[in-house]
Amino acid sequence: MKLRDLDLSKTEVNKEHEALGLPPVESSVTHSADHPLLTLGVWLASFMLVAAIGYLATRLFNFSGSLAGAEHIVFDVLHSKVFWSAVLVGVIAQTIDGALGMAYGITSTTFLMSFGVSPAVATASVHIAEVFTTGVSGITHVKLKNVNHKLFFRLLVPGILGAVTGAILVSSIDGKLIKPYISAYLLIMGLYILSKVFRKIHAAHHEPKHVAKLALFGGFMDAAGGGGWGPIVTTTLIGSGHDPRTTIGSVNFAEFFLTFGSAIAFSILVEDGPWPVVAGLVIGGLFTAPLAALLTRKLHTKTLLILVGVLISIVSSYNLYKAFIH
Repeated sequence: MKLRDLDLSKTEVNKEHEALGLPPVESSVTHSADHPLLTLGVWLASFMLVAAIGYLATRLFNFSGSLAGAEHIVFDVLHSKVFWSAVLVGVIAQTIDGALGMAYGITSTTFLMSFGVSPAVATASVHIAEVFTTGVSGITHVKLKNVNHKLFFRLLVPGILGAVTGAILVSSIDGKLIKPYISAYLLIMGLYILSKVFRKIHAAHHEPKHVAKLALFGGFMDAAGGGGWGPIVTTTLIGSGHDPRTTIGSVNFAEFFLTFGSAIAFSILVEDGPWPVVAGLVIGGLFTAPLAALLTRKLHTKTLLILVGVLISIVSSYNLYKAFIH
């Protein structure tokens, strides 16, 4: 569960983030006026969030048939090892995402798969849990005037198409067959995050090129691999020297719509109900934001990058090892 409060001022931490191509830590500033279509997008996102809440409540009572049945389901979930494993994953992933502003999906999927959760259920759970937080995050960015409407609309449709395609792919292939490939992708992303420690960013003064292709690829890998929209799209654009504030805001608002699309696909295609895992991720992330803020204050960004990159790489390597020996 992503809980972000980005501060886009030129603090020492944010300068270090910008040099590494990372998002700022928290946000509290306002900028240019809203675009009418963005205002419409906020209303649409709000309606979609309400619909998602209603859908989850309906699923609960449809499975239980009564309030007593719902209470029985809650009791079973609270005594489930999978639920508490997901809570732990939510804590770890939210701590990393709150400190670095990215890598929630990659971290969550990596650890869920290490606990024996199938790739389809792991990625489905992560994306369903992210619907609510990416929605709130995106709406907040619009209200704070951090969204470039031109960049947002260039990202929107290709990102949704890529995400839905990725969800269909990972849901339609046997988990044992695809797990080594997903683990290999997560290992590469872990090494990519680690490589940022040694990168130098040079400012650019031109419009970002190939945004649609980047969004299509980022959306596909985010859904198929369980994460990667932020590391692929945000860091590529910022790494090319583009304005961090409007890039982060635009990418975050677009992320809600592609996450919503992939979550719908997953909820239809994934047979095993991921709801205990979703609940664990949400609850684990809900109480972790203060810890992320504390880590950010105590540790340098490069230290955090090294820790996260090494952690994801090791766990992904372990998942690859388990996939091949079985």
